[in-house]
Amino acid sequence: MSPPAERDKGPGTPGTIVCVDDQAEVRRLLGEVFRARGREVVSFDDGEDAIRWLERERAEMVILDLDLGTGKRSGIDICRVLRASHPDLPIIILTGHGTIDDAVQAVKAGAADFISKDPYLEDKLELSVEKVERMLQHVLERRRLEGENRELRVTNERLRKIAGQRWQIVGESAPMRHVMAKIERVAPVPRPVLVLGPRGTGKELVARAIHTLSPRASEPFITINCAAVPESLLESELFGHEEGAFTGATRQKEGKFELADGGTLFLDEIGNMSMEFQAKILRVLEYQRFERVAGSESIQVNVRVIAATNADLKQAMTDGKFRPDLYDRLAFEVIQLPPLRERMQDVPVLAAYFLTQFRTEVGGITVAELPAEAIDRLMMYDYPGNVRELKNVVERAVYRATGPRLTAADVDAAMPPDSAPPPPPGSQFVDDPSTSLIDRVDAFEAWLCKDALERTRYRQKDAAAMLGLTYDQFRQRYRKYGLGKD
Repeated sequence: MSPPAERDKGPGTPGTIVCVDDQAEVRRLLGEVFRARGREVVSFDDGEDAIRWLERERAEMVILDLDLGTGKRSGIDICRVLRASHPDLPIIILTGHGTIDDAVQAVKAGAADFISKDPYLEDKLELSVEKVERMLQHVLERRRLEGENRELRVTNERLRKIAGQRWQIVGESAPMRHVMAKIERVAPVPRPVLVLGPRGTGKELVARAIHTLSPRASEPFITINCAAVPESLLESELFGHEEGAFTGATRQKEGKFELADGGTLFLDEIGNMSMEFQAKILRVLEYQRFERVAGSESIQVNVRVIAATNADLKQAMTDGKFRPDLYDRLAFEVIQLPPLRERMQDVPVLAAYFLTQFRTEVGGITVAELPAEAIDRLMMYDYPGNVRELKNVVERAVYRATGPRLTAADVDAAMPPDSAPPPPPGSQFVDDPSTSLIDRVDAFEAWLCKDALERTRYRQKDAAAMLGLTYDQFRQRYRKYGLGKD
């Protein structure tokens, strides 16, 4: 039985050198060499003991004798075992009578170096260890970078989940994946972002997600709806005012830019500002400086601005109602949010999310399930109010429902009065005895194809799949019934 490991210090650490040799004088020499270099040394006279020790402890390097005695595995065999379980562990093999073939086999087994035991062993070890240490530095640097990359991936995934869960950005469609990709890409960059989209699409949620994913996440996130504040008061709201600046200004007040210092300021409905006020915003964006109303002191801030509007800014610039230079300054990145009708495949997941949220916020809700009939009815409306309107419809339907499953009738009762789907063409023939069955079937088939086209935004391949037809079969009906856009 082999003696216990000979230690110079405590348990193994990343700086530990493991020496395996059946000659005690060689183990002593190796210990002296490495102690002089400030290393801890753990020695064994048997390779199997070293393998078991390395299963529990960490080491920086292993020095292995080629011949470990009669009946024992060679250093090359031990090297192969260690290389399989410790692929980055540097291993040097020593031999008293090595051949070129031994050296080749050692390198193939994964040894970093192969050294002959001779009177110059100490000098050779010095040179070899220096070479291995250079290799080790590359390994450690690679590990560090890999670790940082892993940590960055984990952090990004965590922040992505936070952005989706905390700020309720819900959607699995291609348009929303594109939006989230832009959010993740621009979030770390300290530049303005312009968020465009119809009302109710979640522009503020996007702004919050950008802030949350940015290095400013722990700093303030300040919002202001520029359309909700009269322009006579907007300057005071954004830049603050001094005491006595106007009637009612009884004390000094900090504006939104000051409150957002170090963080993010979300300017919603920026398209409602006058051209004169837009010039003031442009100046603050360019110089990060402003004065309070009736103030003389120039205030320096560090604020990231995210602006949003549902207005057509390109048309506004053409009409002379929006400054092109302000647009250029804001549009470092432009995130365009699609209307809900362009991502109807997100309706089921959004509806389920709103149901869960409503059940959490309101006690006594009986509905726990959204069956297919309810989802189908929800998807038959184009939601001019977008995600916000869908949320209201789901909550009204769930609130009024009496059973555990939401029905199509519950959804119909919660819909706006003008949202009911029109009767299918051909239904007017039902009571007309002069209309043939073939005409009625054709009229109904034309309506089904038209409805599928509208639901898929006139993507014929998707419409065909929705109806269970091949593309060629659908194209035949498309031509037969003249189903092109009106």
